Amino acid sequence: MSLNDLALDVPHAAVAAAAAELRAALGGRALLPGDAGYDAARTPWNLAVAQHPFAVVLAESAQDVVDVVRAATLSGLRIAPQSTGHGAGALSDTDLAHTVLVSLRTLRGVTVDVETRTARVLGGSLWNDVLDAAAPHGLTALHGSAGDVSVVGYSLSGGLSFYARRHGLAVNAVRAVEVVTADGTLVRATADENRDLFWALRGGSGSFGVVVAIEIDLLPLADVFAGMLLWDASRASEVSHAWAKWTRSAPETATTSLRILHIPPMPELPPFLSGRSVVVIDGAIEDTDAAASALLEPLRALRPEVDTFARIPAPALVGVHMDPPEPSPSATWHSVLGELPAPAVDAFVEAAQTPGIFVQELRHLGGAVNRRPESGGAIASLDGEYLVHSIAMVPAPEGHPAATAAVRAGVAALSAWRVDALALTFIDAPGADRSVAFGSAWTKLRQLKLAYDPANLFAAARPV
Repeated sequence: MSLNDLALDVPHAAVAAAAAELRAALGGRALLPGDAGYDAARTPWNLAVAQHPFAVVLAESAQDVVDVVRAATLSGLRIAPQSTGHGAGALSDTDLAHTVLVSLRTLRGVTVDVETRTARVLGGSLWNDVLDAAAPHGLTALHGSAGDVSVVGYSLSGGLSFYARRHGLAVNAVRAVEVVTADGTLVRATADENRDLFWALRGGSGSFGVVVAIEIDLLPLADVFAGMLLWDASRASEVSHAWAKWTRSAPETATTSLRILHIPPMPELPPFLSGRSVVVIDGAIEDTDAAASALLEPLRALRPEVDTFARIPAPALVGVHMDPPEPSPSATWHSVLGELPAPAVDAFVEAAQTPGIFVQELRHLGGAVNRRPESGGAIASLDGEYLVHSIAMVPAPEGHPAATAAVRAGVAALSAWRVDALALTFIDAPGADRSVAFGSAWTKLRQLKLAYDPANLFAAARPV
């Protein structure tokens, strides 16, 4: 029997009683089906995922979270924490019929401590919130490739930034976690307080409670050399082989990705993107302008039609990868590769032509990404040298099976080079083997889950 099989059940006859219990405890903060605002509150960033929870609570404070955990427990319901819903696909194989979705999207705020170069970040805050608060002090963070991603979900699930090869996974920058546990208690976990819980949260995150705030280290960077190089996709093979060769000797100061994109005609896009298939190299190089330019010379020698690499303000790095700026419907899949020889590059380029593929991507890992710090939590490093990631858009629900098949085929094309590792932040669909993602931490995490949440109150997107 798995931990998911231990989920609390609510007999149909008790549904009305459970709803009444929530109403009594939470008043208008609890939104049930049919209530004004329920549909908007249950809709995640990934619009391809339809969530139908028993209720949604828009938590505006840590006390709101305490109240909903206690009320849900009394009502025989489960709890699913969610900030933005970027990873909602991973939650889609969890039955939410008897689950309260605790939405943290309104629990936002960042306080920067300039002397310690740290930030206290409330549970629903986005990376844009952190960058806006840190930039005036010449600081930045190990953020993702999009500014509208939740800091908590990204950081506690690993976090792979464009600074990763030099500084490692973002989870290692977490210094404290404030979490409401299964008994409705607000707990602070650090290297000195509640050490087992602190270890488990750095990887296990939403399986152990609702995180209402974290403290993270910041980087003393006001600007960075970053940008993209773009060619027509007719040159995908040439550019992909050149990038693969370039990465084998690239220093740890350089973290880049390679993508082949098939972009539909969209009037809001610039002409060099709209309706085209292109190949793009993008990322950041934490070095002087002269050193970074010299490093890029072999790639620039391929005469890209667009070259934006330059010194930019650190907050602008979230725009380099051109992630969708608005909620979008998509299906994704990924795996981690141990190497990228020429046949793997050929397979990558060929897989990009799979019908339905929107983006076929490779991210360069290695360096500090592979090194586990002594003080690390359940997730602290990621094996492998590259990550392959396929994305398909899902414009209508009936297209989801075809999109899922496309992304899985895009990743399967490189299965000969895969290693037993997965990046938690890239798991956005049901069916992934989470034991591979958690690796050697899996057994201890499951033991701690039973200790901290024996009734399996918490339903996480990437459950332990």
